[in-house]
Amino acid sequence: MTATSTRRADTTSTTTPTRAMLRAIARLAIVRSAMALPAIALPAIALLAGCHPQGDLPLPDGGQVEAYYDYENELRAEVSGNVAVVTVAQRPDQLRTGGRLWAKVGPYVFLFSEETRRLFDDFAGLAGVRVITTVDGTEVANAVLARDELTDVLWRRSINIAGRARRDGTGRMTLLEDLVEWGEEHTEFTYNPTYVSR
Repeated sequence: MTATSTRRADTTSTTTPTRAMLRAIARLAIVRSAMALPAIALPAIALLAGCHPQGDLPLPDGGQVEAYYDYENELRAEVSGNVAVVTVAQRPDQLRTGGRLWAKVGPYVFLFSEETRRLFDDFAGLAGVRVITTVDGTEVANAVLARDELTDVLWRRSINIAGRARRDGTGRMTLLEDLVEWGEEHTEFTYNPTYVSR
């Protein structure tokens, strides 16, 4: 682009600069000044702009993610790109007694927890946490929470809503409904229609 502009400028009069010539000279000056920046200045500019070198953004491995969650049934985790994927085996009797509400609520019980918040705090490279619930190996629900979705205030509210649902949800189904509504508002989610259409 600069070379083309320079060629056009050469074909015009050399005594009186045209607007096209002045624009071409200005563009060339900007390009040359950018190329003249020392290599050490570029990382500093990136940091000032809010970018971080990838080496400064730690990611956990699957075993580290698993260690954050205390769950009596099967739980396994892996890291796919910069997203932690936690797969949780849900008890079949929960779905038999709780139906579609228990099918939906599973991922949110784990996502909106102190454990997930600590995972984000400890691993700056983690962009999201996905929780997949299964029954007998079949996916029931799937939800992903992005790192920047919740402010500190929303985190406190999330943990409160999920904590009440875990503690009293069996006796007060409205608490589970509140958690599902909150989860659907703050995550990307999918449900297996086999379980939620009942």
